[in-house]
Amino acid sequence: MDYETVSADDFGKSLRGIGLNLLVRDVRGTSAFLHSVFDMGVHRLSADFAIITYGAEVFQLHSDGTYGANPLLGLLPENPPRGAGVEIRLYDTDPEEAVAKAEALGAMILQPPTDKPHGLREAYILCNDGYAWVPSRAI
Repeated sequence: MDYETVSADDFGKSLRGIGLNLLVRDVRGTSAFLHSVFDMGVHRLSADFAIITYGAEVFQLHSDGTYGANPLLGLLPENPPRGAGVEIRLYDTDPEEAVAKAEALGAMILQPPTDKPHGLREAYILCNDGYAWVPSRAI
């Protein structure tokens, strides 16, 4: 599928499995962060929306304005972190490399790369919207 030219209707009809939509204050800024730190693909980028790809996975970023009729909009906190409690695990990303890139951008590192008892080396990186991005590799 060509994410740059697919219609909204065709894109919506193509989605399967579990979907992830992240509501963010700055779609362009979050897209740049995801591309710079995790090498994610960014498609259909606008101030209100982006399709993000990570390997074969696809998810979406939406601005607050796109959720005008959505019941979640009224639940958003006025002050960050709005993504508290959400971990987005990236099993195909080197934690050392991601932390180095995130630090260069001034992102908050909640936990540096650490070997965990469940067999993964992982780090916790907080984006500006408060979502915890967890790059991980098998030990």
